[in-house]
Amino acid sequence: MHQLSTIELLPPEKEYLGVVGFPIKHSLSPVFQNAALREMAKGNPSFESWEYLRIEVKPEELPELLKICRDRGFRGLNLTLPHKVEVLELLDEIDPVAAKMGAVNTVSFQNNKTIGSNTDGYGLSKGIETTLGMSLKDRPILLMGAGGAARAACVQCLEEGCSHLWIGNRSKDRLDALLEDLLASYSPDRMEGFLTGDEIPDVPGDTLLIQSTSLGLKPEDPLPVTEELLAKIEGLYDLVYGKEPTRLVRTARSMGKLAADGLTMLVHQGAKSLSIWTGEEVPVDVMLDAVKLKL
Repeated sequence: MHQLSTIELLPPEKEYLGVVGFPIKHSLSPVFQNAALREMAKGNPSFESWEYLRIEVKPEELPELLKICRDRGFRGLNLTLPHKVEVLELLDEIDPVAAKMGAVNTVSFQNNKTIGSNTDGYGLSKGIETTLGMSLKDRPILLMGAGGAARAACVQCLEEGCSHLWIGNRSKDRLDALLEDLLASYSPDRMEGFLTGDEIPDVPGDTLLIQSTSLGLKPEDPLPVTEELLAKIEGLYDLVYGKEPTRLVRTARSMGKLAADGLTMLVHQGAKSLSIWTGEEVPVDVMLDAVKLKL
């Protein structure tokens, strides 16, 4: 793991990438990104000099880190908490979809410019497609949560043309803030919010439930939705992931529902970032195998 002081001491002969957060030691990104680079080097020896690092910096250190990485010739960076929002004001360019999401998880250094994009939505879409066989397009979506992950998910669902989007959250203030931001770019006819604990929306039977709250990170966490709601939907994608399926995923499967956790989202968002930096096709299967083995 690197800090600000050690980045300047890196040998200059390598091509560097990295994931930046505070804390960052838990990140699985180096596991699957370096596995992908090793596989890509078999067909293109130039990737033998590429290395993906784990970098821990405090929020106040982020501006200096970006400058050092740009000056040192880094190819790019992934950003995780707490940097995804704070980085916005430090960038030269921001992808329009990332701007709607209000967060950046991928930074590219090109022509002395620092460019931000967001691959979380892409990762979500590909994760749902590969594990559940579902598309967001023309699909009714019920999404739980109103934090940063929920915001990215909402934008992706609306961008891909979901037929309707219900957003549920415990906090009315956070829910209203999210809806207000979304309404700046999307039609009010396509979405509505509700408070969890109130009456469950009357959703159609082909609805996909996306769970984006932190509930499920701990084994003792309660279910973020009721079994009554689970009975109404066709499929579930839980952004929480771990060594074993979450309690919510297990419950949904026991009811005969299609259900998956967010591990595939993690890998696909990383694969999209790597393809942006390298301009090459990325071995997603190798990345997924590597992270499963690590877990």
